[in-house]
Amino acid sequence: MVVTGTRAEFGLLRPVMYAIHEQENCELRVVVAGSHLVQPAVTFREVKAEFGIADTIPMQTAGKVGRLADVESLGKGITRFGRSLEMNDPDVVVVLGDRIEAFAAASAASIGGYPLAHIHGGDRAEGVADEAMRHAITKLAHIHFPATQTSGDRIIKMGEDPESVHVVGSSAIDGLSEVPSMGDAAFADLGSPECVVLMHPIGRDDTQEQEAMNTVLEAMNNKRVLVLHPNIDPGRRGIMDAIESAPIDVQVRPGMPRDQFVGLLKRIAPTGALVGNSSAGLIEAAAIGCPSVDIGNRQSGRERCEGWTRHADEDVQSIRSAFSSITSSEMVRGSHPYGNGDSAQRISTILASIDFADIQLVRKCNSY
Repeated sequence: MVVTGTRAEFGLLRPVMYAIHEQENCELRVVVAGSHLVQPAVTFREVKAEFGIADTIPMQTAGKVGRLADVESLGKGITRFGRSLEMNDPDVVVVLGDRIEAFAAASAASIGGYPLAHIHGGDRAEGVADEAMRHAITKLAHIHFPATQTSGDRIIKMGEDPESVHVVGSSAIDGLSEVPSMGDAAFADLGSPECVVLMHPIGRDDTQEQEAMNTVLEAMNNKRVLVLHPNIDPGRRGIMDAIESAPIDVQVRPGMPRDQFVGLLKRIAPTGALVGNSSAGLIEAAAIGCPSVDIGNRQSGRERCEGWTRHADEDVQSIRSAFSSITSSEMVRGSHPYGNGDSAQRISTILASIDFADIQLVRKCNSY
């Protein structure tokens, strides 16, 4: 059972789902949860178009936001995932990352007695309110698929059995080379942007999030800008207010499918950049040769590809300076630590080789 809760995380799980489906002795069951199901549910239809859906887990309520609203959504999710586990009776539950959808599924699997595999555990993203949930999922999980050696070492230091830790790279890298650069007509329809702005909330109140987004838009007021909507985490309303009252003329899109997003980044590289606080700036963008400006502390602590990303404070001059330097032709570019693009195949092969009956669910404990 592979659980997906957001468009961004689905982009990373998609190659894993295909690889599992292609394994002869594996049956894929996709469970869709969380923000996929918040109306107008565009991303739900994207998942359904590619995979059969075994179950849906409604969690969030449209228009109800904030940390305490997330608590209510989490409780609903755990309860509903329990029923889904009973119905599907999977050999293993697969989750990715740190969001409440993954945490709800992980909690239900652990309490319900089902093996749990966790992708992208061990990462540090200190500016995200969900950081603690990533590490909590690690402690609930029986099989670990970290993206980098550093993350794998961190999981072992957390007391997990080294034999359960498989460093496989990031599935965010998988298939990027196969995505073509965006064509002329589609690019022109987006306003031929010089930069793509993607800012997500980090758990602050709406006023603070609006001020941060206003700063980003002001910093980019001399560029052709395409702005993508943020995720639905607490603080989203503030960012949306800034977008809707933008003092500059910007193109705005609610989001786009992953292949279209990657094709856009390829088109603006290397003279343009992805600007914001998404992990895509540190992982996918660097892997395809698109510079990025990482704003604020949402990604603090996460490994990055030297020469492809430049940090900026939430300050107009800092952001402009970072954009100018990272898009300079004189910038020395480095390699990235997130693998070779074969993560999904490695994950599916390992899952196919495991006898889940041998996993000691009741005896999971620290290795020290």
